[in-house]
This record gives sequence, C-alpha cells and structure tokens, in this order.
Amino acid sequence: MRVLVLGGAGFIGRYAVRSLLARGHEVTVGSRHARAAEGSPRRIQVRLHKLQAAADWLPIVHEFDAVLNCVGILRQRFGETYDAVHHLAPAAIASACRESGVRFVHVSALGLSDGASSRFIRSKLAGERAIKQSGADFSLVRPSLLDGEDGYGSQWLRRVARWPVHLVPSDANGALAALAVEDLGDALAALCEIRNRTDAREVELGGPDLLTIRQLLRALRPASMSAPWVIAMPALIVRMAAHVFDALHLTPLSWGHVELMRRDNRPTDNALERWIGRAPATVSAAPTAPKHDVRRFDASRFAQRNTAHRV
Repeated sequence: MRVLVLGGAGFIGRYAVRSLLARGHEVTVGSRHARAAEGSPRRIQVRLHKLQAAADWLPIVHEFDAVLNCVGILRQRFGETYDAVHHLAPAAIASACRESGVRFVHVSALGLSDGASSRFIRSKLAGERAIKQSGADFSLVRPSLLDGEDGYGSQWLRRVARWPVHLVPSDANGALAALAVEDLGDALAALCEIRNRTDAREVELGGPDLLTIRQLLRALRPASMSAPWVIAMPALIVRMAAHVFDALHLTPLSWGHVELMRRDNRPTDNALERWIGRAPATVSAAPTAPKHDVRRFDASRFAQRNTAHRV
C-alpha cells in the first residue's frame, strides 16, 4: 500500500511510520518541513492550516491508498488555530479522500465533550463530527494518555515524578489508561490496511492499567526513591496556572489537559489488543529495551503497591 502519514515526523507519526514500513508499505511523510533525512521515507511539505478545502487536498491524496492524520497542536501558534488544524483541515481531507476512494484514519482523543470550555477539546470534537458526515471510508482513533521516552509530555511527566513534591489538581480524579506509543503506532498501521469496516469507525485505545494522575506520577517514580510529598492543589489555582502556561507556551500542562483529567480518560471498549494482535505492553520505569528501544514504566506494579501518601 501507499500511505501518506500527515505529521509523520511527530511523536505519534514516527511510530506509525515505523510500523507501516515494517509491514512492507510505501510511506510518504507529510510535514511542515519537506526536507527528509538520508535513508528516511519520502517527505512532502504539508501545512494543514493553509489547506482548508477538499480541492486543496485532491491533488495530494489521489496517489495514495490511505491517509493517516497524526497532526495535532497543543497550543495555537503562528496562524495555526485549533479550528483550522483539528476541525477544518481534517474535514477537507476526509472529503477529498471520499472523492478519491482513499481510506482515511484520523487520530483524535478520548474524553471529548460538548460541555468542555477548552477550545482544544471543542475543535477535536468538531473535527470528528465533520469526518463522520463526510461519507469517507474512515476510522476515528481515540487513544488515552501516551507514554514514550521521546514524547514531550511523557518526558515532562517522568521528570515531575522524580520531584520530592508532587503537586496534583485536587479534582483530577479521572482514570487514565496509559498507552505505549509503540502500541498505538502498530494499531494505526493495522487500521490503514482495512477497507470499509463499520466496526472500525470509532476505535478507542488504552493500556492495561487504570490510574489517576496522582497514581501515575507515583508509578513513574523509580522504586529506589522515597515516597514523595503529595499536595492537592485547589482547582482554581490549577486553572489559573494552566491558562498562564497556555499563554506563555510553558510545560505540556494546558487547560484542555486539566479538563480531561477531571473525567475518565479510558476506553469504553478497549480495542487495542484486537488491532495489534497481542496483549498491550505494560509500560515500565526500569530501563528496558523492547522493540524500537522504547523505555516504559511499569504501572501494573503500582496496583499492588501500598498507595499511602503524605500530604
């Protein structure tokens, strides 16, 4: 198959590209920067915020059998708005794929809600709805929180886990199904290969363990370190801090993430094992060397550990 991976140079996209290549497919990476490193897949320059109509995408998608969209922005930047990147561009891609008979796999997120005040969340939801109405052969893929040693957010969480004090939102009680990005990449590759499967229209994916953000930070903490002090931060202070971080582009903690932590971020029907054909990987803090040399944290060990903490 010929597959175009939009955002193929990003965190999720890199693992999807790797899995597609391992399965013998011809991969082209769509990126804001067209230059590819020697020996890497072909790369074309694609800027979603400038391609908002199906006519913009028709000459791009027609040469492929499937398009995988892994593009997302944590914060708006340089004319790239949430609505343009998460809603209007995916809607245009889906329409172009329908006209060209090309399969479309779109990476969205769990926990989207009409009641959310975050524009990040609302734009993601609007994009999903537009894709559903496009008439394309599509899959909407909703992963839970991702872990991987080269991810911006996961690297930050690993650092925070080592701090002597854990500052957690007092209302962050939602359960997270932390998912290894390597497994997500394999699932996305498998979803690119199918055609017109109604059971793959909406695919929710998560790892095997359910933890709150407080428990996840403790699970990420090396066992050799003493238990941290845990301070529950008032919701109003956390909200103010998140808005400051959004304005200054500091840390991966955004207002959208704060809202997502307030509710469960786990699959209703976890389809991960179904699409990767094996049990989901257990993420581990110990330096291991699994496939693709991705280091993981062992969240399952935390479930049996004494969860008492100091506040």
